[in-house]
Amino acid sequence: MSNQQSAGKAAEVSAAPVRIGIDLGGTKIAGVALGSGDRLLAERRMATPREDYAATVATIADCVFALEMEAGAEAGTATVGLGMPGSLAPKTGLVQNANSTWLNGRPLDRDLSAALGRPVRLANDANCFALSEATDGAAVGAHTVFGVILGTGCGGGIVRFGRLIDGPRGIGGEWGHNPLPWPQLAADEVPGPLCWCGRQGCMETWVSGPALAGDHARATGRAMSGEGIAAAAAAGDRAARDTLDRHAGRLARGLAHVVNIVDPDVIVLGGGLSGLSHLYDVLPALVARHVFADPHEVVICPPRWGDASGVRGAARLWPVDGGEQTTRREPCC
Repeated sequence: MSNQQSAGKAAEVSAAPVRIGIDLGGTKIAGVALGSGDRLLAERRMATPREDYAATVATIADCVFALEMEAGAEAGTATVGLGMPGSLAPKTGLVQNANSTWLNGRPLDRDLSAALGRPVRLANDANCFALSEATDGAAVGAHTVFGVILGTGCGGGIVRFGRLIDGPRGIGGEWGHNPLPWPQLAADEVPGPLCWCGRQGCMETWVSGPALAGDHARATGRAMSGEGIAAAAAAGDRAARDTLDRHAGRLARGLAHVVNIVDPDVIVLGGGLSGLSHLYDVLPALVARHVFADPHEVVICPPRWGDASGVRGAARLWPVDGGEQTTRREPCC
């Protein structure tokens, strides 16, 4: 490519609207810059400074500035959306319910806006995932989508007619800290493991990645990762197979509870455990047992965008024209 062509290409990129999405996780901060047509212009990953709020804000800002420069956008012109654990409490504007507990009680949106010199839009990471998969992912065209995160934690987001629903408390779609439905006494599901939130038996303590590993350790005395358990089950390990069966049964009950309330057209699984391929084979029938309707069938899909869904959804918190926010609170009546 000639120098003249390169200059023309840079001018073309910098003239296009750039939307930056950041996914703030407990161990890593991922970011993308999207151009016209949601074309990927740049991407980055950085380690999360755990237990250090000020360093977390600074690292996010550094990531945004680097993405903006790499995408060829004029400094300060790219929009910024952030997917985060927990949410902002509408009354106080402070972070609530984050399992990255050093964020709780902090005005993250205001501090990031000050660090970046522009407005920033924040949403729960599961909401961003759901928005991405509903927009151009596995659930494109569906009226109502429930997006599920099964990773270090467990979360959910609801998208209806292309718009996020967060509610007056900022917790729309939050299912990870509801108790396991239809608990089985014979399986020692009552009262359930202690959760970091202070309650016992939350869905997060049964279906997240650490929960899967913890259940296997309690049953067998062996410490294994979720990937290790899946590999052992595939190799014929009966105890590992039993652990996966218990996990799928509990996940199915939790999802059925959501279906009975929200009635989504499609459920999309995300997070590390969404890569467990057997879930898509067994979950529909397991969920159907608890769905209070006829027909009972529920569509459950893997994500189209995988790990990139969260950052893509965060970028989409700003529409292309920079207009109205893509989250909304449904009227109560």
